[in-house]
Amino acid sequence: MLGVWMVHVGLITALLGAICLVSPLSLLGTGHRLSAAALLALGVVLVVAGWIVPAREERVVVPRYALDEFIPVYQFNEFHSILIRAPRERVYRAIKLVTADEIFLFRTLTWLRRFGRRGPESILNAPRLQPLLVVATRTSFLLLADESDREIVVGTAVVSPRGWRPTRRPTPADFKALHEPGFALAAMNFFLEDAGPGACTVTTETRVYATDLPVRRRFAAYWRVIYPGSALIRRMWLRAIALRAESSGS
Repeated sequence: MLGVWMVHVGLITALLGAICLVSPLSLLGTGHRLSAAALLALGVVLVVAGWIVPAREERVVVPRYALDEFIPVYQFNEFHSILIRAPRERVYRAIKLVTADEIFLFRTLTWLRRFGRRGPESILNAPRLQPLLVVATRTSFLLLADESDREIVVGTAVVSPRGWRPTRRPTPADFKALHEPGFALAAMNFFLEDAGPGACTVTTETRVYATDLPVRRRFAAYWRVIYPGSALIRRMWLRAIALRAESSGS
């Protein structure tokens, strides 16, 4: 998280410095363009420092999730949870059926992520009225595990060597066995756990495992820029699941 914090404080600082170069703001102590240039330079230094902070490797010690089987070692992750007042079977169904249009700001954030380009169908460009997990697993994601009323895990290669193409449709076993240099593997789960009568807790965790140091460094720069948007999507995704599960029409 230190790297994420540094990158985004740096981006804000650099933006403020750039604005002050064009129109100096005396109230912020940047009435002179020299001060504004120093502010811009400080922002750039913070961003670069945030990019190069080493990503610490984490290792699962006591397996708990199906996710642990596929990515037991990782350098990047995010974790979110929500309490949903609905039975597990209804929540599980909601996870599988929720659409992109039900997730607040999902289309706006994914539009920004793909720089406004239309592109092919994918989780970043999901058709309307179609379950998001269905779109994901028929495009770039692989269904790794599906334990009814308990856990769903999907995964993909977010970085691969230039020109690499799988010779066949990958399997969960292929995903688990991939450790060759040049890859960054990402997996995300939804895990359901009882939280009293008629309620359950849903957690979602995303993990990324870079198979070598150069990929880890490149992915760190990307991850630390997109992390706030990614975290917001995950939180809104959980809220959409809760709304669907708790409504009579779920």
